Amino acid sequence: MVNEEIKEAEVRLIDNEGGLIGIMSSDEALKIAYQKNLDMVLIAPTAKPPVCKIMDYNKYIFDMAKKERENRKNQKVVNIKEVRLGLGIGEHDFQVKVKGALKFLKDGDKVKVTVRFGGREMNHTGDGEVLIDRFADAVSELGIMEKRPKLEGKRMSVIINPK
Repeated sequence: MVNEEIKEAEVRLIDNEGGLIGIMSSDEALKIAYQKNLDMVLIAPTAKPPVCKIMDYNKYIFDMAKKERENRKNQKVVNIKEVRLGLGIGEHDFQVKVKGALKFLKDGDKVKVTVRFGGREMNHTGDGEVLIDRFADAVSELGIMEKRPKLEGKRMSVIINPK
């Protein structure tokens, strides 16, 4: 809340340098803020009495938006790329999938490795776990398995994080 929006009878006032001015009525505090061509901003509404600070509110809003833009600019978005395998995958196809996963891990993305089971393959879920372990060993120089493979319906999956 800013200036006239503050309806409290008494406030504790802090000046623009951070020094404590004292406890006074909100009308007096508002007069002091207007004399300095600044705004009175409520910064601690739950305190007894509420704490207000004299500052340039528009500059404060601008600085907060600028900090937020800087934080967003420095943020790294981590994507999850998926690699799907089947139990009957050939050796060459397996190596192509490993090469793709290594590229994803180099770029800093997570890789979700999924083995699909169809029909009677559900009886051989242990083979799927062996396949995922083999895949994790093949990409172990750039990635590490988050946790053990998990069976969800007809799919077994695991997430590999970049090192």
